[in-house]
Amino acid sequence: MKICVLPGDGIGPEIMVEAVRVLKALDLGFEMEEALLGGCAVDATGSPYPEATQKLALAADAVLLGAVGGPKWDSNPREQRPERGLLGIRKQLGLFANLRPAILYPELANASTLKPEVVAGLDILIVRELTGDIYFGQPRGIEVRDIDGQKQRFGFNTMHYTESEIRRILRVAFEAARKRSRKVCSVDKMNVLECTQLWRDVATETGLEYPDVELTHMLVDNAAMQLVKNPKQFDVMVTGNMFGDILSDEASMLTGSIGMLPSASLDANNKGLYEPSHGSAPDIAGKGVANPLATILSVAMMLRYTFANEAAAVRIESAVKKVLAQGLRTGDIFEPGMKKVGTRAMGDAVLAAL
Repeated sequence: MKICVLPGDGIGPEIMVEAVRVLKALDLGFEMEEALLGGCAVDATGSPYPEATQKLALAADAVLLGAVGGPKWDSNPREQRPERGLLGIRKQLGLFANLRPAILYPELANASTLKPEVVAGLDILIVRELTGDIYFGQPRGIEVRDIDGQKQRFGFNTMHYTESEIRRILRVAFEAARKRSRKVCSVDKMNVLECTQLWRDVATETGLEYPDVELTHMLVDNAAMQLVKNPKQFDVMVTGNMFGDILSDEASMLTGSIGMLPSASLDANNKGLYEPSHGSAPDIAGKGVANPLATILSVAMMLRYTFANEAAAVRIESAVKKVLAQGLRTGDIFEPGMKKVGTRAMGDAVLAAL
């Protein structure tokens, strides 16, 4: 059982240390090896996804990632930006299904910016297609063109999906819903985008294969509004790459902090890349104050989806709940009356709870 560990940039190395400590404490016999991805890889090799990392990721059973990116590399050529490494590993490993749970722990009800009665008991799973859509579509670029008799810069990207790409991500959503509340909301923009008209058509057809699951459709702008207005109406939401990127970050803040949310990106055989939903937070990197819980909970998702070890996954999740019940909080979820702790102390607390 091999795990490729990619600490990445910013707070990535700090939160990864705590996640690896938890994984080792379970003593499940994993073989772990570290490699470079993102800005640190650019600095060391000139590539955000170097060949050595590619070989290790392809050979591993799962990949555990911290975070990539930061303003340090914003002026780099596009192919040498950290995010290209993340897109590259997702594409190479065929990680088409991104699962992002948004769960509000009862102890954090007051940490959300919404009223507790609106978000209390929130438990949503957003299923985002990860390898298609406008992020990968061709043609793309920035060119100088003659427009209205003037030389102007012209930027363009192409949104496209095949029927098979849409159907396979929908099946992931329907299968997940069968283990939850049996409700799927498919999100599109079919009133103006032909590409997402195809999405709705295929969603309707696929829904016929799952008569035990309720399927609804919602336009993405309305979905964004409804997530804030009445988030508990949703169970499983499924959508394309760009819409999913935006909606999953919106949903994360309903829980009080994006620092609490794990994610899984899976291929057809449940090999996965597991990472917190948050970014590299360079403003707090190296200060020992980052919240490691999203990364620790990503380990739980890895145990559940790739290694089919439900018992170990539940142990980690129960330990996190216990720590929150004890009143321990990193700065992003701190509120008066709680005990403020740093990255290492939070990791220590989870280990003690285990």
